[in-house]
Amino acid sequence: MMTDTDKNSATKGPINEGATKAGRDNNIFKLMEMEGMLTGKKYSSAIGPVVEGEKTQVGLMKKAKGTGAHLHSHPNEQWNYVVQGKLRVTIDEHTEIVGPGTLLYFPPNVKHATVALPDEDVYFFVVKDLSHGIQGTPLEGQPDGAFYEPGFEPDTR
Repeated sequence: MMTDTDKNSATKGPINEGATKAGRDNNIFKLMEMEGMLTGKKYSSAIGPVVEGEKTQVGLMKKAKGTGAHLHSHPNEQWNYVVQGKLRVTIDEHTEIVGPGTLLYFPPNVKHATVALPDEDVYFFVVKDLSHGIQGTPLEGQPDGAFYEPGFEPDTR
């Protein structure tokens, strides 16, 4: 028997524009074949499909080599699992290089940034609770748009 909660979550759309809403009849997702969305328009190069459940949102994100995010934060907690490539990760004042098989945890409201090293594109699986959307908030004083290593800036010609 379907409860009121089941009915509401089945009819309620995604909170992130461009995300896919999971539900009772929508529960298998081929992430590699799905259309992506920019998930940090104001501060990051991350792009990928996002799927929302009742309490969590997940995605398979790509950061092109030499690109990434400026320092930002968000009120929801976040997990990233690195599938391919290497990231330079900054959480608060700590910076480290991580690769495939690494699980990262970003607590709520903690400043952080990730940048794909110049060698190859990075793919990571992200999980966030739905207390806030997929987008974070750039920290005051950070530049607008994605982070680019020197030589990896987009061609504006």
